[in-house]
Amino acid sequence: MLTMMKELVFVGLGLNDEYGITLKGLEEIKTANTVFMETYTSRMPDFNIQHLEKLCDKKIQLITRQTLEEENGKQILQAAQTGKTIFLVPGDPFIATTHITLRIDAQKIGIPTRIIHGISIMSAIVSLSGLHNYKFGKTVTVPFPETSAQTPYNVIAQNKKSGLHTLCLLDLKEPENRYLTINQAIKTLQTIEQQKQQNIITQDTVALGVARAGSNQPTLKADFIKNLTNFNFGMPPYSLIFPGDLHFMEIDALIAFADAPIELKRLSFK
Repeated sequence: MLTMMKELVFVGLGLNDEYGITLKGLEEIKTANTVFMETYTSRMPDFNIQHLEKLCDKKIQLITRQTLEEENGKQILQAAQTGKTIFLVPGDPFIATTHITLRIDAQKIGIPTRIIHGISIMSAIVSLSGLHNYKFGKTVTVPFPETSAQTPYNVIAQNKKSGLHTLCLLDLKEPENRYLTINQAIKTLQTIEQQKQQNIITQDTVALGVARAGSNQPTLKADFIKNLTNFNFGMPPYSLIFPGDLHFMEIDALIAFADAPIELKRLSFK
């Protein structure tokens, strides 16, 4: 049953395929007048848009970064002014701040907004790795090396000083089918280390690489940087975690779930 009440509902799709959406999210789509979806903020490896359209009996319109950022989401807002509009977003809609401007703009012109949450990379990383959620500090994105940004290095350093873990999201350019790999991210951070020489990213630094979180076959590998540089993580999407102070149970979890070397047990984490 369609509703003509103007509304913009942000629905999280989860991480891997069309089955990651919640039942509540699916029901929201079924009662929508218009459904939009973006695919540029994260890659969903096994997502099938035609299958989702069949499940919800709705046509889904793909939205580009240009539509949202350069045109201020005009197409979505216009649709929401005439009826219930769904905006499908990978993961959980506002874990990243990409779409907050659209929600603010909708509220400013009198369009009510709601959020139907989905599984995010933040919760998936914690569940997969066994690292404690309350010990994560600020999250940062590692960009492609041509940007020469030192922010990721600085954030990792700041978190480490506080004993906190750092989740690094790795850059992607969906239209170009280009994804920063874990190996490239490590090399980028090593280059910054050579410049700053603060012993934040050394050969003996422990890190955890995660590929395809949310899929049936994710890859997790924790090890020293010297052993991760050439490790094959397979297909994207990718994430990289730099642990801070590790509890002994976290070390046990990394050994059990992420194939970390037994040597981690002999390390002293303050």
